[in-house]
Amino acid sequence: MLKICLAAFAAGAISLAALAGADPAAAASCPKDKTGVDVRPMSSEPAAGVTDEVQASIDLSKEPAKVEGRMLRLRRLVVQPGGVVPWHSHGDRPAIILVTKGTIVEYASTCSVPIAHGPGDATTEMNPTAHWWRNEGKEPVELYSADLFPTEMMHSPEAHQM
Repeated sequence: MLKICLAAFAAGAISLAALAGADPAAAASCPKDKTGVDVRPMSSEPAAGVTDEVQASIDLSKEPAKVEGRMLRLRRLVVQPGGVVPWHSHGDRPAIILVTKGTIVEYASTCSVPIAHGPGDATTEMNPTAHWWRNEGKEPVELYSADLFPTEMMHSPEAHQM
C-alpha cells in the first residue's frame, strides 16, 4: 500500500510540475563528482523571511491506502531576498519541491557545492538528505512543497520547514 501511495504522490508532483511548464528531468542537481554522505556540515543559520501556507492536506490513514501516521501535504512557500529555510532533515519525510518563481540556492548534506534551483525545477528530497536553502537573489522565490508528513510532528517547529 505504501508503494501505491508513494507512486501516486510522485505522479501528482510530476503533474504539478507539468502544469507549471516544468520539465521534471531538467531540475538542477548535484554534480555526480560532488556527491557523498555528510559532505556538508550542518548549518545553524536561523529561519528568516519565509512564509509557509498549507494549500491542502490529506490524512492518509483515512484513505484506502491506510498509511497510518502520515499526511500528504502541499504547501506554498515564499522566500524573500536574503530569506532562509533552516537546516532540516528528510530522513523520515520525503518531499518533492517545485520552484515556480525566482531562484533559490540549496546547501545539502549530500553535495559539497551549492545547487541553484530556478523556475520550473522540481527536485526530490529523501533520506539521507539534510539541507538548508537561501534566496540569494533580489526577488522573492515561490515554491511548492509536497511531502508525506508524520502526523505526530504537526505542532513541532519542523512542521513549517521544507
